[in-house]
Amino acid sequence: MDERRLSRVDSLRRDLARMADVQPGEVRIVRSPYRVCPLGAHVDHQLGCVTGMALDRALLLAFAPREDGVVALRSRQFPGTAEFRLDALPETPVGDWADYARGAAVALRRHGGLERGMTALVDGYANVGGLSASAAVGVAYLLALEAANGLAVGPQENIELDRGIENDYIGLSNGILDQSTILLSRRRRLMHLDCRDGTWDLVSLGRGDFVVAVLFSGLRVPLAQTDYNRRVGECRRATELLLRAAGLRVPEPPVLRAVPEDVFVRRGASLPAELHRRAAHFFGEQERVRRGLELWRAGDLAGFGRLVTESGRSSVENYECGNAYMRTAFDALRECPGVYGARFSGAGFRGCCIALAEPGSEDEIAGRALGAYLRAHPDMEGQAEVYFCRSADGAGLLP
Repeated sequence: MDERRLSRVDSLRRDLARMADVQPGEVRIVRSPYRVCPLGAHVDHQLGCVTGMALDRALLLAFAPREDGVVALRSRQFPGTAEFRLDALPETPVGDWADYARGAAVALRRHGGLERGMTALVDGYANVGGLSASAAVGVAYLLALEAANGLAVGPQENIELDRGIENDYIGLSNGILDQSTILLSRRRRLMHLDCRDGTWDLVSLGRGDFVVAVLFSGLRVPLAQTDYNRRVGECRRATELLLRAAGLRVPEPPVLRAVPEDVFVRRGASLPAELHRRAAHFFGEQERVRRGLELWRAGDLAGFGRLVTESGRSSVENYECGNAYMRTAFDALRECPGVYGARFSGAGFRGCCIALAEPGSEDEIAGRALGAYLRAHPDMEGQAEVYFCRSADGAGLLP
């Protein structure tokens, strides 16, 4: 553990011990990393195949169990204290930063034995929109509550529990990419996940090395307040039209993975133009995932990066996410020397753009990309930033 993280962990442990009136040795720490998806953008909710990796920038949650069934929370990023009882959980979100903790408790009720509460202190990073901060905090709350109550819950079940937080409690129509990447990743491996059946593997990089460049746009909008859910609905409508035109059964919910690729080739032109673009993105992204895995195994980071940039272009042109700010960030990163490839991170309506880049190019990328972005959007001075990450292991309790 490096000295900076050790200092952060020690600081959290000390502050939580003071909050909970316990000894520092009684405090436990969950590390829940942020994540990127190099290929497989916008397709997990359509049960497509995706790739992902966890980052060494992570959310930390310090906690100490308590016997009164109360969950008391503080955050270093948000003001105030949130508190609720496990025997009186609200069935719908309250509308504050602690809703993911309530959602975690609601999702875990079916396990029984959720009797012990906790006092907890959350410490995340700013400027991580699009790196799945919501899934990271949801996973952290699940792991902490499970540990406090002595529950043995495996990664696959926690993936479904975290999806329950976001789908059923928060109301976001996403799939299992984010929480799977956060829980299953290993350093220098590319996680390959089939969102239809949940099977996954970790693919080793054949050779070479990389860093992940992150350009934070300065845009901060909750994902549920963007067009994310609308795009999911458009994909479902495209599925219905294609399957009915081919005389095939429409599943519930309708997802593009249920459409044979030859049906899209033969019938896609009959779709309304907007829906054709959504389906074209899905099928193009599935092909990029297949090709990308081969290039990653071969250590061809330049070839892999070109696919990442193709994914970014398709996100703009076919999936039609992003805006002037995000498109500038995408262009600023992909045009930098040393960048293998770039794309939006997350849904692409706000937050970050990411790039896989050659180690040693960090200073030039930071200067060029941020300079180009701020020349186009001077209103983001002091809010936008560029930083760099490495791949990392998935979430868990620190020793």
